Amino acid sequence: MKKIVLGLASAAVITASAISLTACSDNKIYVDTNAFFAPFEYYDKDLNIKGVDVDIMNMVGEKLNKEVIFTNTEFDVIIDNVASGKKFDCGAAGITITEERKEKVDFSNPYFTSVQYAIFPANATVTTHLDGDVEYVLWNELGGKEIGVQRDTTGDIYVNLEIDGEEGYTGQLHGSGAKCTAYDNAQLAVDAIGANKMDAVVVDKLPAQYIVKNNNGYKCYALYYPASADEEATADYPTVEQYAICVTKGNSELLNAINSVLEELGEEGINALVSQHLGLK
Repeated sequence: MKKIVLGLASAAVITASAISLTACSDNKIYVDTNAFFAPFEYYDKDLNIKGVDVDIMNMVGEKLNKEVIFTNTEFDVIIDNVASGKKFDCGAAGITITEERKEKVDFSNPYFTSVQYAIFPANATVTTHLDGDVEYVLWNELGGKEIGVQRDTTGDIYVNLEIDGEEGYTGQLHGSGAKCTAYDNAQLAVDAIGANKMDAVVVDKLPAQYIVKNNNGYKCYALYYPASADEEATADYPTVEQYAICVTKGNSELLNAINSVLEELGEEGINALVSQHLGLK
């Protein structure tokens, strides 16, 4: 995404935010999102918010006969915004289900399974491995590097933190000598690679593939745990997470409608939306 678009998008955010200052009404669904996570949400050339999550929520609006209003905010405030219930009814932004987030909001049924990917400069020397047709790197490939992430995403968690009780979120680069810088969105983090400020960026699979497809000079690989990280593992294995839409606790009407739409779409329908917004058809 070109930087000029980012600037124009900021203006659009201000306008949208002004709209969302009113309390949620009976005939509208206010959706908080972060429109820099293609193909799930992104700005098109006319600065309209599009994407898989947008299509899903528009279907929910049709089911409930309500207008759907999307507002772009920073990703790291979406859960708290929805939890408060003051401006937003739900959050749709490729949000991974975690136990910590479940304490604040209700989640829909999961609708997409993702893994973490690492983006590198195209000319970087990287040791890769094969899992069927998936080319991957191990987390230790990132040890000692300058790593960019999108703030408060699971990429940020995987790189930085050690959270007790959440299997998988173990801060893979903790103690490795890697340094992490959080950006407002993944595109800004990748731009920092181009400016020689970062060695790599960790982000979810489809946003990584979308960015590499639409920006010259980059490549990306799946991120795997080494088999030695799990006594029961006989081979390296991926970092797996599930996306869902979050809803203000107690809003059962909206939650049920979202789950109904997701059930109607099924895996095939979701994959068709993903392909559409990736430009594959």
